[in-house]
Amino acid sequence: MSEKQRFAYFKEVAIGGAVGLLVLVLVIVGFSISGGVAPANNASQSTNNGASAQPSTSASAAQCSVQDLANDDRLGNLQAYVVNAANDQVLIDFKGDQPSATASTMKLLTAAAALQILGPNYRITTHVYQDATDKGTLYFIGAGDVTLSRTAPGKSSVYENAPKLNDLAVAINKTVGTTTITKIVVDGSLFSGPQWLPSVDPSERTNGYQSLTSALQVDGDRNDPTKETSKRSDTPELRAGTWLKNALGSSASGASVVQGVMPTSAISVASVQSQPISNWINHMLAVSDNTQAEALARLVSLNENFDGSFSSLDSAIKQALQTLPTVDLSGSVILDGSGESPENSVSPKALTSLVKQIYLSSGNLAVEKQSLPVAGESGSLQSRFKGKNVDADGHVFAKTGWIKNGYTLAGYINAKDGSNLLFSVYALGPKANDSAKDAIDNLVTGFYRCGASLAPISAVTPSPVPTK
Repeated sequence: MSEKQRFAYFKEVAIGGAVGLLVLVLVIVGFSISGGVAPANNASQSTNNGASAQPSTSASAAQCSVQDLANDDRLGNLQAYVVNAANDQVLIDFKGDQPSATASTMKLLTAAAALQILGPNYRITTHVYQDATDKGTLYFIGAGDVTLSRTAPGKSSVYENAPKLNDLAVAINKTVGTTTITKIVVDGSLFSGPQWLPSVDPSERTNGYQSLTSALQVDGDRNDPTKETSKRSDTPELRAGTWLKNALGSSASGASVVQGVMPTSAISVASVQSQPISNWINHMLAVSDNTQAEALARLVSLNENFDGSFSSLDSAIKQALQTLPTVDLSGSVILDGSGESPENSVSPKALTSLVKQIYLSSGNLAVEKQSLPVAGESGSLQSRFKGKNVDADGHVFAKTGWIKNGYTLAGYINAKDGSNLLFSVYALGPKANDSAKDAIDNLVTGFYRCGASLAPISAVTPSPVPTK
């Protein structure tokens, strides 16, 4: 290499070094001015309020905002309460103290009350009695087992492994021998008071979502025992008696079916037991079975020496949940066990206090924790949290709720950052139509992505509903 070449080489090196030094100085100065806070990972910001919206991270506060998602007009009158399970830090309290309609998240309270008072292994025994003097008269007495099924041997109703009318019939025929059955008296009065709340639209029954509340019914009084949603009747007890008559066969072919009361002298001739209520709760929470919920609430009421009526449930469920620490239902109004009534009133904060105990598996609540629907995987959340929210699949464990003009969701989240969040979200009011559940999923996915750095929600400013 010539001297001239060497000089050019060293000149280039010197220039390069000077440029590098200048860049370093500028970086250091810029870092000092910014306060030394680097942008958080995955903190993309968006002004789009749709399913693709991402939570935004504030560099100055190291918090992750879901404000844009909360502004979604489809959420109606939004209420939300979110807590860090590790330290009880309240991350979001947006109208969290305001008691409001729960929809089917009420079933979280009903399940917890049943597990605490009855226990997960509790079974219901249904008896058939014979009149002590008129041997041709049978008394079919409801004990609250709404899962008792008329399906044939080897076939299943919506209630897996439910007790069968056929087994009752075989035992009855064996006991009464050649006696001809002339009358079947049905009695579903164990649950006292009205069988339907005036605040619940009768279409819930005719459309097949809920039966009349009776201690005696078969297959939840469904027209089709194999379908979760199936029309129900106005006479569940008489239908149950008729189906028992059919199961008895020729010995009862001429029997009348009437409503009545059993005399104390009657003799038990047959009985069947339900599955343990841990099985009931698994099914009830997975598919939101209203009939099972109402039966469980009344069994809790009776076990606590109330009368098993609608009017007893507020006191009965509150008393049952006093067995759990930190659950505060003061100010709440509980009118049913299913959440069907829009006049139920429980705040997101109160509901989240119960979610904490479910998350911790307090008392007998491990059964309830294991029964919660899972986002994208099971139960009423199987078809939700899709598309842009699919990253939350398998990480949100929650009970869904829906009534006219209202959607709710409550449970816990195994968040992306490894934290665990407890939450309740209500979307209520005329604007909370069927698409509200999509807006809830967007918001809760935002909770999942933000985790423990979730920022509070301020006053909601509704934005236009995004186009798909």
